[in-house]
Amino acid sequence: MINNLLKTSLDKALSTIEKSRQLYSAGLKPVESGVITTVLNGIAKISGLPGVEFDELVKLPEDVYGIAFNIDPDEIGVVLLGDYSKLQAGDKAERTGRVMDVPVGDALIGRVLDPLGRPLDGRGPLNCSERLPLERMAPHIMDRAPVTEPLQTGIMVIDALIPVGMGQRELILGDRQTGKSAVAISTILNQRGKHVLCVYCAIGQRASAVAKVVAELREKGAMEYTIVLVTEGNDPSGLQYIAAFAATSIAEYFMERGDDVLIVYDDLTNHARAYRELSLLLKRPPGREAFPGDIFYLHSRLLERSTHLRDELGGGSLTALPIIETQEQNISAYIPTNLISITDGQLYLSPTLYELGILPAVDIAKSVSRVGGKAQLAVYRSVISSLKLDYAQFEELENFARFGTRLDEASRKIINHGERIRECFKQDEFFLFSATDQVMVLLALSEGYFDAISIEDVHDAIMQVIQVTADLAEELIMRVVADKELSAADRSAMLQVADLAMKQFRDKQ
Repeated sequence: MINNLLKTSLDKALSTIEKSRQLYSAGLKPVESGVITTVLNGIAKISGLPGVEFDELVKLPEDVYGIAFNIDPDEIGVVLLGDYSKLQAGDKAERTGRVMDVPVGDALIGRVLDPLGRPLDGRGPLNCSERLPLERMAPHIMDRAPVTEPLQTGIMVIDALIPVGMGQRELILGDRQTGKSAVAISTILNQRGKHVLCVYCAIGQRASAVAKVVAELREKGAMEYTIVLVTEGNDPSGLQYIAAFAATSIAEYFMERGDDVLIVYDDLTNHARAYRELSLLLKRPPGREAFPGDIFYLHSRLLERSTHLRDELGGGSLTALPIIETQEQNISAYIPTNLISITDGQLYLSPTLYELGILPAVDIAKSVSRVGGKAQLAVYRSVISSLKLDYAQFEELENFARFGTRLDEASRKIINHGERIRECFKQDEFFLFSATDQVMVLLALSEGYFDAISIEDVHDAIMQVIQVTADLAEELIMRVVADKELSAADRSAMLQVADLAMKQFRDKQ
């Protein structure tokens, strides 16, 4: 009987072992590997990996990753995305079977990170459950809606004469140190309370400059709705190359969710130079100014992802403010002309105006918005209908006056009015005007209320108009702005407020 029990137990054990053996899977999978043959200046060349695909992520020793960039018959060229100082010829490289992606989600808001999704602000890891690939198809034409809603920058000269709409791509260009980044940062600061998420992408910037921007955003409370993605000047060119695409994927996540998003690329000059460096190292044929032949496609496929989606797709928008640096005011150089042709308009910042203290140094004659009044509040068109023409006439007459030309009374009036227009458009850095303040000041300006006071007193007169508007007519102006129209009765009421403001200003004098 004991033998029978032992036999039964043994049979059960063998049966259990057999079932386990049948269910067991070794989990083995083939790994395609190759060998590094060359490492230099942010790129590596690898032999092997016959099945690797373009843009695939390649794993290298020391937890370094790279992107397959060149697929040649005998070897592949890989753009390195980390510290490659410890890599050397002979090291092993493996395929990952996936493309480069970036974490997305609400956990990124208020954080500072790099293009690989690593936090740089010392506030712990990013808790994101979703990831999106860096390279994504731009929305199809039939998925896009017209750009009709304004994105207020808080800068009067831009909102009045070169308006930006939600879903538009407005290029900011100018020579070095002319205030390009300040315009973009002011636009981010002005989105406070307007339900617009912002993404600031610093490409190849000095660490001190980025730290100053982040500190400014924190001080003004803008980090509550802003994501900052950073690559510094000493980062590998590969990181600088993917930074713009990583920031765009993060912004697209919120756009596809139905949010309005603003993205700033600061700046695409460094982005183009990083791409040129990688292309030359990988021996791609150089073209004009040594840039590769696909440099136009690089930026067009990036900026075409900014748009306004149809309501059926959530109605979200992605507004892009790419920044580009010119040399010696040469806006017809290769990269500037490429970007001018891709974008929906440009803001040109003139070093001449900057040196004269006319800030922001927006050159109205060379700046344009190809969306224009379609994305501007209708009340603006009612109060600035003649300002741009008046200013153009003033600039032309001012050039004649410099030669000592004797001017008639009508010409002197045009110059006097133009000087007040220019003075009204001067604005201190990060001092922002609300839409209600702008409408009231622009109405007073177009009606000639400032023509009788000295240039030195124009700023004080503007502040007086804003103060009286806030005390007596803010509800009226807010209603006018919301209704997008200016009736004769509303205009008359606003002019009465302007009369009172100027009377109080003269009494103070």
